Amino acid sequence: MPQLVESHPQGAVLAVKAQPGARRNGIVGLRNGALRVAVTQAPERGKANRAIIEVLADELELRRGQIELLSGDTSAEKRFLIAGVTAEELSRRVEAALA
Repeated sequence: MPQLVESHPQGAVLAVKAQPGARRNGIVGLRNGALRVAVTQAPERGKANRAIIEVLADELELRRGQIELLSGDTSAEKRFLIAGVTAEELSRRVEAALA
């Protein structure tokens, strides 16, 4: 089972379970150690990945430029690098977004 937030030399890594083709965009909870993010975009040509970055930026109060897809380009299981944020800070932001 992946860890939700891990430390990284450039910041922190966030495990995300993508839910493309949803009715609305947003963080919808946790599943198997990953943050569930629903987006209305279809999973084609990176559209859903870009939409997930938008949701993460808005919900976790980050700049889009801080967020980079590390792995899972075509998979529902994704890992995003959040630059310039510690794992502890990112965990607090995720908890606040889920509350």
